[in-house]
Amino acid sequence: MTIPSSTRFLEEVREFVTTHAVQAGFNEMTVEQMKMAVDEACTNVIEHSYRGQSGQPIDISIHVDPEKLVVVIRDKGTEFDRKTYVEPDLVQFAKSKKSGGFGVHIMHKLMDAVEYRHHGGFNECLMTKMRA
Repeated sequence: MTIPSSTRFLEEVREFVTTHAVQAGFNEMTVEQMKMAVDEACTNVIEHSYRGQSGQPIDISIHVDPEKLVVVIRDKGTEFDRKTYVEPDLVQFAKSKKSGGFGVHIMHKLMDAVEYRHHGGFNECLMTKMRA
């Protein structure tokens, strides 16, 4: 599926993930984890890769095989620089009373693997959930 870069389309993405994850046989808790991780990844694309510019394309595809489900999110915005990413300090964050900043952390905690690629002018985030 392809959505414009706006948070108002995230419900459609969550429904897309739910449909495929349920069909693949994942339990309710795992489906909710996948939905949250994909929601965070798409929000990061909207806010950081496209810097809030609405109407830019975000492609979401889901690949299922006997061992796993992989969600691929593609965009043409600014590449995520993994080298400059710093894991958030929960104590400092709580003291600062700020919100946000946990998207990547959440994605990595909820999925079995998260991989970032950049090629052919596209950024890709691949998130994998293994079957039990």
